[in-house]
Amino acid sequence: MPPPSILHKSSLLTAQHSAGHVHLIIGANPLAAARAASSLAAGAKPILIAPVSSTPGSDPQLHYSLTALIAAGSLTHLPRLFSPSDLFSLGREEVDHVVDAVFITSASPPAEEVSRLCRRHRIPVNVVDAPELCSFSLLSVHVDGPLQIGVTTNGRGCKLAGRIRREVAAGLPQGLGAAVERLGEMRRRVLAEAAEGAKIGDGMVHLAEGVDDSVDQPAGLNKLVLEGDAEAAKTRRMRWLAQVCEYWPLKRLAEIGEEDVEGILRSYPGTTPTSSPGGGFSKPCGGQRGRVILAGSGPGHPDLLTRATYKAIQTADLILADKLVPAGVLDLIPRRTPVSIARKFPGNADRAQEELLEQALDGVRAGRTVLRLKQGDPFIYGRGGEEVAFFRQHGLGDRVVVLPGITSSLSAPLFAGIPPTQRDVADQVLVCTGTGKKGKAPQPPEYVGSRTVVFLMALHRIEGLVAELTGYTEEEQQQQHQDNSQEGEIQKAERTQGTRRTLWPLNTPCAVIERASCPDQRVIRTTLRFVTEAIEQEGSRPPGLLVVGRACEALYAPEKGRSWVVEDGFKGLDLDLEGDFASGGFGIASMA
Repeated sequence: MPPPSILHKSSLLTAQHSAGHVHLIIGANPLAAARAASSLAAGAKPILIAPVSSTPGSDPQLHYSLTALIAAGSLTHLPRLFSPSDLFSLGREEVDHVVDAVFITSASPPAEEVSRLCRRHRIPVNVVDAPELCSFSLLSVHVDGPLQIGVTTNGRGCKLAGRIRREVAAGLPQGLGAAVERLGEMRRRVLAEAAEGAKIGDGMVHLAEGVDDSVDQPAGLNKLVLEGDAEAAKTRRMRWLAQVCEYWPLKRLAEIGEEDVEGILRSYPGTTPTSSPGGGFSKPCGGQRGRVILAGSGPGHPDLLTRATYKAIQTADLILADKLVPAGVLDLIPRRTPVSIARKFPGNADRAQEELLEQALDGVRAGRTVLRLKQGDPFIYGRGGEEVAFFRQHGLGDRVVVLPGITSSLSAPLFAGIPPTQRDVADQVLVCTGTGKKGKAPQPPEYVGSRTVVFLMALHRIEGLVAELTGYTEEEQQQQHQDNSQEGEIQKAERTQGTRRTLWPLNTPCAVIERASCPDQRVIRTTLRFVTEAIEQEGSRPPGLLVVGRACEALYAPEKGRSWVVEDGFKGLDLDLEGDFASGGFGIASMA
């Protein structure tokens, strides 16, 4: 059976601003009253067309809610039958009196005829219980200040849409709409300050991408910022704000107040934070000498925590979390426990690390149990070894406990249906970093047909990584040129035979796996030839990794003519839903 994304096209494309619009409502029933109320809530001007009579049983009687709206002057009522000329005479003057939308809530006049006339003149029309006659659907909407969430079943079950909307709204933390307002004001201030600085400086301001709720974060969200990169520094503050919105748990965002906003702005790089680096949520410590627990939070799903790490989360006095620790794990933290989230935005990773270590030192010396909560496993590209060495240097080596975590380098391929090892396909696994210290590119691994390579911290420089895998680096070319100039052809052939790095074919299968095991897991299946283009077009959903090798197609057969395939969603741990789990649980696919 085709996936739902193929059966139904997306209908939630726009959120229309209806303030001042004229909405024509045809009918006198309770649904007409509901349409009028919705129209008024959107800031529009509803006009009701419905014949009425004081004689019971003749023409329809107005619903009492309509009567109340008319009496209050909120609703204009034309007590007559609909006329086609109403579509072109009752609207706003600035659009030549054409109405902005039509809502048909009864069978008279003939709905099909009115719908055909509206669509011919591109007037949006909605007909009750007739989705085939509608040019738009109405949403069941949850409103919390500027935050609005709409649900539609596209005419298949409006009551179910309301139920789903209530369930979604119930799962949101209270105060999230106010947080949207505050973060929006924060963004406006960052923009204003950047623009003011540009007037004094070079006359140009380089800002992050504009507001667009229809897409995920752009591919450049975690773009590498090298030391001395002045151009990248101009957008650093805006990118930091974008990462706060992307990585902080919704519960923490909902708790943001005016003082927290000021604290976040003051703790921008180059200043000494007046509040905790995580945004002012941590509290002062006091007491006897404590201890530090370094723990891995696994790839994302809270069920993948070890019992030891879960216990540490429940009992710690202070939690210092990396920014990529998933919200599902942070949601397990008791409300009483202060939390700081690392300010590891591009260009500030080292300073953010120092801030967390300083906080950990203060906490331990004050007698608290400090949990350094890290993504994946602390010792697999988690800088856990460096942190242990740091605490040893400060005389706290005996106060450090390290708890393992499931590393995404081995679990993420599993959740994407990729076996890193499989007989006759791959007999070895190599885990690499795509970015070295200070952003320097590490030495790329050579191609081995039976090897699966997993690259962590690589997607922000995917173009450079692909170039290094499929071609010789500048250093390698320089070395080759030097060898050629110093040796004869025979000697050169003898020396270099079997020693030059074997390059990766462009048609090598690969997969980008983002937010592995989280509800919004995404897998992009492609080849080295198209992976850069795929990431640029599909945007960024960090954290993510890259898997390269024949194993990417061990359980997956690519479709001819497709450059890449995107699979969204994850249900692999819903063990109580046997049907979903048995079907693979790897999400819904879209193709490019």
